[in-house]
Amino acid sequence: MAKTPAAHVQAGEREVRISSPDRVIYEATDRTPEVTKLMVAEFFATVGDPLMRALRDRPTALERWPDGWREGMKLATGPTDKEGDGFYQKRTPKGAPDYLEDVEITFPSGRKAREVCPTEPAIPVWCAQMGTLTFHPWPVRRADVDHPDELRIDLDPQPGTDFGDAKRVAAIARETLEELGLRGFAKTSGNRGVHIYVRIRPEWTYQELRHAAIGFGRELERRDGGVTTAWWKEERGERIFVDFNQNNRDRTIASAYSLRPKPGAPVSTPLTWDELADLDDPRELNLFTVPDLLADGDRWAEIDDEAYDLGPLLELWEKLPGGELNFPPDYPKMPGEPPRVQPSKKVASHWDEDGNRIDDK
Repeated sequence: MAKTPAAHVQAGEREVRISSPDRVIYEATDRTPEVTKLMVAEFFATVGDPLMRALRDRPTALERWPDGWREGMKLATGPTDKEGDGFYQKRTPKGAPDYLEDVEITFPSGRKAREVCPTEPAIPVWCAQMGTLTFHPWPVRRADVDHPDELRIDLDPQPGTDFGDAKRVAAIARETLEELGLRGFAKTSGNRGVHIYVRIRPEWTYQELRHAAIGFGRELERRDGGVTTAWWKEERGERIFVDFNQNNRDRTIASAYSLRPKPGAPVSTPLTWDELADLDDPRELNLFTVPDLLADGDRWAEIDDEAYDLGPLLELWEKLPGGELNFPPDYPKMPGEPPRVQPSKKVASHWDEDGNRIDDK
Protein backbone atom coordinates (compact mmCIF):
# COMPACT_ATOMS: atom_id res chain seq x y z
CA MET A 1 0.00 0.00 0.00
CA ALA A 2 1.49 3.33 -1.06
CA LYS A 3 2.34 5.80 1.68
CA THR A 4 0.15 8.90 1.69
CA PRO A 5 2.15 11.94 0.57
CA ALA A 6 2.77 14.68 3.10
CA ALA A 7 0.32 17.59 3.19
CA HIS A 8 0.98 21.27 3.86
CA VAL A 9 -1.00 23.62 6.10
CA GLN A 10 -0.83 27.39 5.87
CA ALA A 11 -0.36 28.91 9.32
CA GLY A 12 0.14 32.64 9.38
CA GLU A 13 2.93 33.42 6.96
CA ARG A 14 4.37 29.90 6.94
CA GLU A 15 3.50 26.62 5.30
CA VAL A 16 3.93 23.66 7.66
CA ARG A 17 4.56 20.15 6.38
CA ILE A 18 2.35 17.41 7.86
CA SER A 19 3.52 13.83 7.36
CA SER A 20 1.07 10.89 7.53
CA PRO A 21 -1.85 13.32 7.12
CA ASP A 22 -4.47 10.56 7.03
CA ARG A 23 -3.41 8.97 10.34
CA VAL A 24 -6.54 8.62 12.49
CA ILE A 25 -6.11 10.59 15.71
CA TYR A 26 -9.68 10.27 17.03
CA GLU A 27 -12.04 7.48 16.04
CA ALA A 28 -15.59 8.30 14.97
CA THR A 29 -18.27 8.56 17.65
CA ASP A 30 -22.05 8.63 17.45
CA ARG A 31 -21.87 12.43 17.15
CA THR A 32 -18.56 13.07 15.33
CA PRO A 33 -16.70 11.55 12.36
CA GLU A 34 -13.10 10.37 12.67
CA VAL A 35 -10.38 12.98 12.98
CA THR A 36 -7.08 12.73 11.10
CA LYS A 37 -3.70 14.25 11.82
CA LEU A 38 -4.23 16.73 8.99
CA MET A 39 -7.55 17.81 10.50
CA VAL A 40 -5.86 18.49 13.85
CA ALA A 41 -3.21 20.62 12.15
CA GLU A 42 -5.85 22.49 10.16
CA PHE A 43 -7.88 23.09 13.31
CA PHE A 44 -4.93 24.73 15.08
CA ALA A 45 -4.32 26.86 11.99
CA THR A 46 -8.00 27.88 11.87
CA VAL A 47 -8.05 28.95 15.53
CA GLY A 48 -4.55 30.38 15.21
CA ASP A 49 -5.09 33.93 16.47
CA PRO A 50 -7.26 33.04 19.52
CA LEU A 51 -4.96 30.12 20.31
CA MET A 52 -1.95 32.42 20.20
CA ARG A 53 -3.71 34.77 22.61
CA ALA A 54 -3.53 31.91 25.10
CA LEU A 55 0.01 30.76 24.25
CA ARG A 56 2.03 33.69 22.98
CA ASP A 57 5.35 34.16 24.79
CA ARG A 58 4.47 31.53 27.41
CA PRO A 59 6.67 28.51 28.24
CA THR A 60 4.47 25.64 27.06
CA ALA A 61 4.58 21.91 27.72
CA LEU A 62 3.21 19.75 24.91
CA GLU A 63 0.87 16.83 25.56
CA ARG A 64 1.77 14.48 22.72
CA TRP A 65 -0.13 11.43 21.44
CA PRO A 66 2.00 10.39 18.43
CA ASP A 67 -0.22 7.45 17.44
CA GLY A 68 -3.49 9.24 18.15
CA TRP A 69 -5.81 8.72 21.08
CA ARG A 70 -8.10 5.75 21.76
CA GLU A 71 -10.29 4.74 24.68
CA GLY A 72 -8.13 3.00 27.29
CA MET A 73 -4.91 4.78 26.33
CA LYS A 74 -2.94 6.29 29.20
CA LEU A 75 -0.78 9.34 29.70
CA ALA A 76 2.71 8.57 31.02
CA THR A 77 3.11 9.52 34.68
CA GLY A 78 6.72 10.62 34.26
CA PRO A 79 9.87 10.33 32.14
CA THR A 80 10.58 6.79 33.38
CA ASP A 81 7.06 5.50 32.59
CA LYS A 82 7.46 3.45 29.41
CA GLU A 83 3.85 2.20 29.42
CA GLY A 84 2.17 5.48 28.57
CA ASP A 85 0.68 6.05 25.11
CA GLY A 86 0.89 9.83 25.48
CA PHE A 87 3.43 11.95 27.31
CA TYR A 88 4.33 15.50 28.31
CA GLN A 89 7.14 17.12 26.34
CA LYS A 90 8.61 19.65 28.76
CA ARG A 91 11.78 20.32 26.80
CA THR A 92 12.11 21.69 23.29
CA PRO A 93 11.90 18.68 20.92
CA LYS A 94 14.88 17.76 18.81
CA GLY A 95 14.54 18.66 15.16
CA ALA A 96 12.43 21.75 15.85
CA PRO A 97 12.28 24.25 12.96
CA ASP A 98 14.55 27.27 13.12
CA TYR A 99 11.59 29.61 13.67
CA LEU A 100 10.58 27.85 16.90
CA GLU A 101 11.63 29.86 19.93
CA ASP A 102 12.06 28.65 23.50
CA VAL A 103 12.83 30.00 26.94
CA GLU A 104 14.67 28.71 30.00
CA ILE A 105 12.48 27.75 32.93
CA THR A 106 13.26 26.37 36.39
CA PHE A 107 11.43 23.34 37.76
CA PRO A 108 10.51 23.04 41.48
CA SER A 109 13.54 20.75 41.91
CA GLY A 110 15.82 23.58 40.83
CA ARG A 111 16.71 21.91 37.53
CA LYS A 112 16.50 24.08 34.44
CA ALA A 113 15.37 23.36 30.89
CA ARG A 114 14.44 25.16 27.72
CA GLU A 115 10.74 24.87 26.89
CA VAL A 116 8.79 25.73 23.74
CA CYS A 117 7.62 29.35 23.75
CA PRO A 118 5.03 29.91 20.99
CA THR A 119 5.43 33.21 19.17
CA GLU A 120 3.47 32.63 15.92
CA PRO A 121 0.61 30.42 14.61
CA ALA A 122 2.95 28.07 12.72
CA ILE A 123 4.35 26.72 15.98
CA PRO A 124 1.13 25.05 17.27
CA VAL A 125 0.64 23.58 13.79
CA TRP A 126 4.18 22.17 13.82
CA CYS A 127 3.42 20.79 17.30
CA ALA A 128 0.40 18.99 15.76
CA GLN A 129 2.84 17.43 13.29
CA MET A 130 4.62 16.08 16.39
CA GLY A 131 1.39 14.55 17.74
CA THR A 132 0.43 17.36 20.13
CA LEU A 133 -3.25 17.62 21.08
CA THR A 134 -3.10 19.74 24.23
CA PHE A 135 -0.98 22.78 25.07
CA HIS A 136 -0.05 23.42 28.68
CA PRO A 137 1.26 26.99 29.02
CA TRP A 138 2.75 28.37 32.21
CA PRO A 139 0.98 31.39 33.80
CA VAL A 140 4.00 33.57 32.94
CA ARG A 141 5.52 35.20 29.88
CA ARG A 142 9.12 34.79 28.83
CA ALA A 143 10.08 38.36 29.77
CA ASP A 144 9.65 37.35 33.44
CA VAL A 145 9.23 33.62 34.09
CA ASP A 146 9.19 34.00 37.88
CA HIS A 147 6.21 36.35 38.24
CA PRO A 148 2.84 35.04 36.99
CA ASP A 149 0.44 37.28 35.09
CA GLU A 150 -2.50 34.87 35.28
CA LEU A 151 -4.58 33.39 38.10
CA ARG A 152 -6.25 30.12 37.15
CA ILE A 153 -9.29 28.89 39.04
CA ASP A 154 -9.80 25.21 38.23
CA LEU A 155 -13.27 23.95 39.19
CA ASP A 156 -12.91 20.16 39.17
CA PRO A 157 -16.05 18.00 39.60
CA GLN A 158 -15.54 15.10 42.01
CA PRO A 159 -17.41 11.77 41.82
CA GLY A 160 -21.11 12.40 42.35
CA THR A 161 -20.97 15.87 40.79
CA ASP A 162 -21.15 16.95 37.17
CA PHE A 163 -20.77 19.82 34.71
CA GLY A 164 -23.97 21.40 36.00
CA ASP A 165 -22.44 21.67 39.48
CA ALA A 166 -19.29 23.21 38.02
CA LYS A 167 -21.42 25.80 36.17
CA ARG A 168 -23.25 26.69 39.40
CA VAL A 169 -19.98 27.26 41.24
CA ALA A 170 -18.55 29.18 38.28
CA ALA A 171 -21.44 31.64 38.50
CA ILE A 172 -20.73 32.17 42.20
CA ALA A 173 -17.04 32.63 41.37
CA ARG A 174 -17.87 35.26 38.77
CA GLU A 175 -20.05 37.18 41.23
CA THR A 176 -17.36 36.97 43.92
CA LEU A 177 -14.64 38.21 41.59
CA GLU A 178 -16.79 41.14 40.51
CA GLU A 179 -17.40 42.09 44.13
CA LEU A 180 -13.62 42.16 44.58
CA GLY A 181 -13.17 44.36 41.51
CA LEU A 182 -11.78 41.59 39.27
CA ARG A 183 -12.94 40.26 35.91
CA GLY A 184 -12.91 36.53 35.26
CA PHE A 185 -12.92 34.83 31.85
CA ALA A 186 -14.50 31.36 31.66
CA LYS A 187 -13.87 28.34 29.47
CA THR A 188 -14.82 24.70 29.47
CA SER A 189 -12.05 22.33 30.48
CA GLY A 190 -12.83 20.06 27.54
CA ASN A 191 -14.19 17.52 29.98
CA ARG A 192 -16.60 18.14 32.91
CA GLY A 193 -14.89 21.07 34.58
CA VAL A 194 -14.77 24.83 34.21
CA HIS A 195 -11.69 27.07 34.23
CA ILE A 196 -11.76 30.77 35.13
CA TYR A 197 -8.79 33.00 34.32
CA VAL A 198 -7.95 36.41 35.74
CA ARG A 199 -5.17 38.57 34.27
CA ILE A 200 -2.99 40.04 37.01
CA ARG A 201 -0.01 42.34 37.07
CA PRO A 202 3.26 40.30 37.12
CA GLU A 203 4.21 41.56 40.57
CA TRP A 204 3.67 38.48 42.74
CA THR A 205 5.43 35.16 43.25
CA TYR A 206 4.07 31.68 42.55
CA GLN A 207 3.62 31.19 46.29
CA GLU A 208 1.49 34.34 46.51
CA LEU A 209 -0.50 33.25 43.45
CA ARG A 210 -1.20 29.88 45.08
CA HIS A 211 -2.21 31.56 48.34
CA ALA A 212 -4.59 33.80 46.40
CA ALA A 213 -6.18 30.70 44.83
CA ILE A 214 -6.55 29.08 48.27
CA GLY A 215 -8.09 32.23 49.71
CA PHE A 216 -10.54 32.49 46.84
CA GLY A 217 -11.40 28.79 47.13
CA ARG A 218 -12.14 29.20 50.82
CA GLU A 219 -14.44 32.12 50.05
CA LEU A 220 -16.30 29.89 47.58
CA GLU A 221 -16.54 27.20 50.29
CA ARG A 222 -18.03 29.80 52.63
CA ARG A 223 -20.66 30.75 50.04
CA ASP A 224 -21.54 27.27 48.77
CA GLY A 225 -21.45 24.00 50.70
CA GLY A 226 -20.88 22.13 47.45
CA VAL A 227 -17.31 23.48 47.15
CA THR A 228 -14.11 22.16 48.74
CA THR A 229 -10.42 22.95 48.90
CA ALA A 230 -9.59 19.64 50.62
CA TRP A 231 -6.39 18.28 49.07
CA TRP A 232 -7.01 14.65 50.08
CA LYS A 233 -9.58 12.97 47.86
CA GLU A 234 -11.09 11.05 50.76
CA GLU A 235 -12.12 14.38 52.32
CA ARG A 236 -13.61 16.05 49.25
CA GLY A 237 -16.95 14.26 49.12
CA GLU A 238 -19.45 15.02 46.36
CA ARG A 239 -18.31 18.58 45.87
CA ILE A 240 -16.50 20.77 43.34
CA PHE A 241 -12.80 20.85 44.15
CA VAL A 242 -10.99 24.17 43.67
CA ASP A 243 -7.59 22.87 42.58
CA PHE A 244 -5.40 25.60 44.03
CA ASN A 245 -2.20 23.67 43.25
CA GLN A 246 -2.65 24.38 39.55
CA ASN A 247 -1.14 27.77 40.37
CA ASN A 248 2.24 26.33 41.38
CA ARG A 249 5.43 26.57 39.37
CA ASP A 250 5.39 23.95 36.57
CA ARG A 251 1.71 23.18 37.16
CA THR A 252 -0.41 23.85 34.11
CA ILE A 253 -3.87 23.22 32.70
CA ALA A 254 -5.04 22.86 29.12
CA SER A 255 -4.98 26.14 27.23
CA ALA A 256 -7.94 27.74 25.55
CA TYR A 257 -8.57 26.03 22.18
CA SER A 258 -6.58 22.93 23.09
CA LEU A 259 -7.96 19.55 22.08
CA ARG A 260 -8.41 16.98 24.84
CA PRO A 261 -7.82 13.23 24.72
CA LYS A 262 -11.48 12.32 25.01
CA PRO A 263 -13.99 10.84 22.52
CA GLY A 264 -15.14 13.26 19.84
CA ALA A 265 -12.12 15.61 19.93
CA PRO A 266 -13.51 18.04 22.55
CA VAL A 267 -12.00 21.51 22.83
CA SER A 268 -11.32 23.60 25.92
CA THR A 269 -13.48 26.49 24.77
CA PRO A 270 -13.81 30.10 25.96
CA LEU A 271 -17.42 31.20 26.35
CA THR A 272 -19.33 34.23 27.49
CA TRP A 273 -20.88 33.80 30.91
CA ASP A 274 -24.34 33.56 29.33
CA GLU A 275 -23.15 30.90 26.88
CA LEU A 276 -21.65 28.90 29.74
CA ALA A 277 -24.91 29.10 31.69
CA ASP A 278 -26.86 27.83 28.67
CA LEU A 279 -24.47 24.97 27.82
CA ASP A 280 -25.72 21.53 28.88
CA ASP A 281 -23.10 19.26 27.35
CA PRO A 282 -19.49 20.45 26.87
CA ARG A 283 -18.96 17.69 24.28
CA GLU A 284 -20.89 19.93 21.88
CA LEU A 285 -17.74 22.06 21.71
CA ASN A 286 -15.33 20.06 19.59
CA LEU A 287 -12.99 20.25 16.60
CA PHE A 288 -15.95 20.40 14.22
CA THR A 289 -18.09 23.02 16.00
CA VAL A 290 -15.66 25.48 17.57
CA PRO A 291 -14.54 27.11 14.27
CA ASP A 292 -18.18 28.07 13.62
CA LEU A 293 -18.46 29.45 17.15
CA LEU A 294 -15.42 31.63 16.48
CA ALA A 295 -17.17 33.17 13.50
CA ASP A 296 -18.76 35.44 16.12
CA GLY A 297 -15.37 36.32 17.59
CA ASP A 298 -13.08 35.10 20.36
CA ARG A 299 -14.84 35.32 23.72
CA TRP A 300 -11.49 36.12 25.33
CA ALA A 301 -10.61 38.97 22.95
CA GLU A 302 -10.55 41.43 25.89
CA ILE A 303 -8.60 39.28 28.37
CA ASP A 304 -5.41 41.32 27.97
CA ASP A 305 -7.14 44.70 28.22
CA GLU A 306 -6.63 45.05 31.97
CA ALA A 307 -4.31 43.40 34.48
CA TYR A 308 -5.63 43.32 38.04
CA ASP A 309 -4.28 43.61 41.57
CA LEU A 310 -3.96 40.28 43.39
CA GLY A 311 -4.31 42.05 46.73
CA PRO A 312 -8.04 41.41 47.34
CA LEU A 313 -7.51 37.65 47.01
CA LEU A 314 -4.42 37.70 49.22
CA GLU A 315 -6.55 39.45 51.84
CA LEU A 316 -8.91 36.45 51.73
CA TRP A 317 -5.91 34.16 52.28
CA GLU A 318 -4.91 36.18 55.34
CA LYS A 319 -8.44 36.57 56.71
CA LEU A 320 -10.03 33.13 56.26
CA PRO A 321 -8.92 30.31 58.59
CA GLY A 322 -7.12 27.16 57.48
CA GLY A 323 -3.49 28.10 56.94
CA GLU A 324 -1.17 26.37 54.51
CA LEU A 325 -2.29 23.34 52.50
CA ASN A 326 -0.43 20.42 50.94
CA PHE A 327 1.70 20.74 47.84
CA PRO A 328 1.83 18.11 45.06
CA PRO A 329 3.77 14.97 46.03
CA ASP A 330 6.68 15.62 43.65
CA TYR A 331 7.39 18.98 45.30
CA PRO A 332 10.07 19.32 47.96
CA LYS A 333 8.76 19.81 51.48
CA MET A 334 7.56 23.41 51.63
CA PRO A 335 7.61 25.83 54.60
CA GLY A 336 4.52 25.55 56.78
CA GLU A 337 3.13 22.61 54.81
CA PRO A 338 1.03 20.06 56.77
CA PRO A 339 2.32 16.47 56.91
CA ARG A 340 1.81 14.65 53.61
CA VAL A 341 -0.26 11.93 55.20
CA GLN A 342 -3.75 10.83 54.21
CA PRO A 343 -6.09 11.53 57.14
CA SER A 344 -7.21 7.89 57.24
CA LYS A 345 -3.59 6.76 57.77
CA LYS A 346 -3.11 8.88 60.87
CA VAL A 347 -5.12 6.44 62.99
CA ALA A 348 -2.53 3.74 63.59
CA SER A 349 0.52 6.01 63.78
CA HIS A 350 1.45 9.57 64.45
CA TRP A 351 3.72 11.81 62.45
CA ASP A 352 6.36 14.44 63.06
CA GLU A 353 6.15 17.94 61.60
CA ASP A 354 7.99 16.84 58.43
CA GLY A 355 5.48 14.10 57.65
CA ASN A 356 7.67 11.21 58.88
CA ARG A 357 5.83 8.38 60.60
CA ILE A 358 6.63 7.66 64.22
CA ASP A 359 5.23 4.20 64.99
CA ASP A 360 3.33 3.83 68.22
CA LYS A 361 5.40 2.05 70.87
